[in-house]
Amino acid sequence: MTLSIGDTLPDATLLRMGADGPEEVKLSTLTDGRKVVIFGLPGAYTGTCTTAHVPSFMRTKGDFDAKGVDEIICIAVNDPFVMDAWGTSTGAAEAGITMLGDASAEFTKAVGMNFTAPPVGFYDRSKRYAMYVDGGVVKQLNEEGSPGECEISAGETLLAQI
Repeated sequence: MTLSIGDTLPDATLLRMGADGPEEVKLSTLTDGRKVVIFGLPGAYTGTCTTAHVPSFMRTKGDFDAKGVDEIICIAVNDPFVMDAWGTSTGAAEAGITMLGDASAEFTKAVGMNFTAPPVGFYDRSKRYAMYVDGGVVKQLNEEGSPGECEISAGETLLAQI
């Protein structure tokens, strides 16, 4: 399935760091009855992800809050240890961005956003995208044409659309 506007998100299990270590979180617990922004990217600590994509949502967090968005979630095909460290090193965690690992690419594959690029060691990684979700239903979806681009999936673009 390739995700489209109007679709309901699948209820994937993702991972985050909790007080006692890694913990599972059902995506539905974060989306049911809530307005959320979810953005996906190829990987933690990669160039465009670190220098453009994550910072775009850090810059716009207050504006999303003002529009009634309950949470901004970053999903990458990484483990929760990496996502936690990356959230700390970028300042995303301090800015209030929720960093979730999709270590098995369960969610990424379920929404048709996976890609593989063996020359750079990417297997079942996530395409770069951003979406606005209301009650688990996709209201806006912006997918980049290339993993190195971050324009239509940037926080500023999505913010202007909602």
